[in-house]
Amino acid sequence: MKRQGRVVIITGAAGGIGRALVDAHVAAGDIVVAADLPGSGVLELVRALDPVHIGLEFDVSREEDILALYERIDAQFDQIDVLVNNAGIGPSMAATADTGIDAFRRALAVNLIGPFVMGREAARRMRPGASIINVASMAGMIGNPKRNAYAASKAGLISITKSLACELASLGIRVTAVAPGYVRTPMVAQLECAGQTNLAAVRSRVPMGRMARPEEIARVVLFLASADAHSINGTVLTIDGGWMSFNQPGRAHPRVSGTPRAELLRPPEQSDRRIVLVTGGATSIGAAIIRRFRANGDTVVIADKNGAAAAQFANSLGGEHMGKSVDVTIEAEVVALFDDLRERFGRLEVLVNGAAWPDSCASGVEQTPAEIARVIDVNLTGAFACAREAIKMMRPGGVILNIGSINRSLTIAQRHAYGASKAGLEMLTRCMAAELGPVGIRTATIALGFIHTPDVAQDAISRRDPIGEMVAQSEGVANAAFFLASPDASYVNGSTLYVGSS
Repeated sequence: MKRQGRVVIITGAAGGIGRALVDAHVAAGDIVVAADLPGSGVLELVRALDPVHIGLEFDVSREEDILALYERIDAQFDQIDVLVNNAGIGPSMAATADTGIDAFRRALAVNLIGPFVMGREAARRMRPGASIINVASMAGMIGNPKRNAYAASKAGLISITKSLACELASLGIRVTAVAPGYVRTPMVAQLECAGQTNLAAVRSRVPMGRMARPEEIARVVLFLASADAHSINGTVLTIDGGWMSFNQPGRAHPRVSGTPRAELLRPPEQSDRRIVLVTGGATSIGAAIIRRFRANGDTVVIADKNGAAAAQFANSLGGEHMGKSVDVTIEAEVVALFDDLRERFGRLEVLVNGAAWPDSCASGVEQTPAEIARVIDVNLTGAFACAREAIKMMRPGGVILNIGSINRSLTIAQRHAYGASKAGLEMLTRCMAAELGPVGIRTATIALGFIHTPDVAQDAISRRDPIGEMVAQSEGVANAAFFLASPDASYVNGSTLYVGSS
């Protein structure tokens, strides 16, 4: 069959998130194979679409059904480009003592084993550039009572995401996952109308004060399946509005009456060009981020310790773009930078904390307190100072992005100060997400894996990185930053997105 777009398999396509996934991929020009249980309405869903799309019924917990599904697909397509493992069953909410083994196994079969078999069969039909995205859950990352099988299955799916990412990277196939928090699906809305769930209590526990819309999950999946995410592999992106960043008694958001409008409808997008500040923006990754926002028509401010390079870069871009000299370790210079921005623009939509300082890689017994303090002062304290001043200028919709490192979760010998600073920076992201969510400001961390820059030894990276030749480039980081600052990431708050190997 002659194809006009990517072939995308979406399981669980008839559910709330599934239908949003179908809509998003159809709108993107993909050919969708929508699959769900018999009687789920998946056939009726597809009949309303262009005839190029296919609806199939199957049970993901049955291997024979999966094999039959792929036989049907093989008859029409010569390859698969994207698999979205979205099919799943929710928690039974039964006490441990009341949970039968058959029910436990059923959850594992649908939520874990079935997606693995789907991925296995898809990989056999995929070529370099293809991707698999698993829809996991926040429940697979934090504990909850009476969710034993569901939570365990989703945690297992997250683990399989990472192991498959390592295995399939050499074939040019990426594997990622999303972990949604509470999502307003039609089923959840019906439970609310029937008085069977207290969604007001749920909303008050989310720093953003609302549940996600299904399309907010779908748009993240669409990004992870796109060429813009070519440098992202093995990552699990939490989409929870900041739920996992809040860790204290009480409400994360003041209680609201009724259903928040943003939970029902996507807010209109701002037409004004954004003001975007990138520290460490004169070279390398920072410069790539600047170019990406500039290409979108945004006004960029390049802040760098090398003020001459920042000014030269800004002049080369033309327009209102600014290049400013700033040492983020000097508070007075940071305050002066934001005073200049306030005077010239009066607002700031996006801050990217990209200024960084490497450590000496000396052994712990050789590093001096002054060396450690310098790294932490640039990478952590400087980022805090910039964020503190930025939020004074931001309105609802503002975004703060911190450039972190894989060194935060995968410690590297003799990177003591650097690892400590990036661990602190990631936690700073979470603390600010919990604090700023109620006022409409989001935060996120972009954790860099092995990035090919002029400062990095390529051969050494290739030996360590399971992606091999798919080493992440600065443009991949820029794509991630642009996405996280966009309305498509509107429910991503406090989360970490790994770029490069993870």
